[in-house]
Amino acid sequence: MGVGISVLIGMKAALLFLSFAYLRSLGFALLSIPFLYASLVSFLVAIASHPSINLPMLLGKDSDGTFPIWSLIMFSPYLYFVRAFSALRRMRSGEAPYSEVSEGLYVGGWPNAPEVLPPGNPAIIDCTCELPRNLEVSGHAYLCIPTWDTRSPQPGDIESAVKWACRKRAQKTPIFIHCAYGMFYDLKSYYGSSGSSYYWFLLSFAFALPRRLG
Repeated sequence: MGVGISVLIGMKAALLFLSFAYLRSLGFALLSIPFLYASLVSFLVAIASHPSINLPMLLGKDSDGTFPIWSLIMFSPYLYFVRAFSALRRMRSGEAPYSEVSEGLYVGGWPNAPEVLPPGNPAIIDCTCELPRNLEVSGHAYLCIPTWDTRSPQPGDIESAVKWACRKRAQKTPIFIHCAYGMFYDLKSYYGSSGSSYYWFLLSFAFALPRRLG
């Protein structure tokens, strides 16, 4: 499974705090304040994303995939860092933006532009709590299941998403499930940024679809 988001963001918080302390020791008190604030935000995210707490609603992402102004201001060091990291990771990795794992069922990373979406005007299941729904893809059917990266959705959310996806597939609409960074598309291992999300959703979908369509 690798290191979870709470550990990674906790390390980031510590590094930012050390940067704050170092700049302050050099007399750059004003310059050090943004580092302190970013450290506190990262520390809060690290706590909220810990498996024992698992509170993705902390960031305030709405059901339509947007973030309220208060969230964009309060959590700006984290939210914009994640967006930049996602874009850079995609550029450097060279991975395909999506993969078809079954007929009409696609998985991938955050669709930051229409050209990275699968064909066929797919319905989108968004399994992120830190990335916004891109306005350019707002015409697609959309369901948001806010989930921390490297964490699984709640069982009730998985059930709701499977029912929603089954209804869309009954209408012959393709389904695109995405997390923050996508996954390496090896279905034998289901590893990647939110492999557990994919695994449980696909497993549930595989059992539910034949019963609902047959």
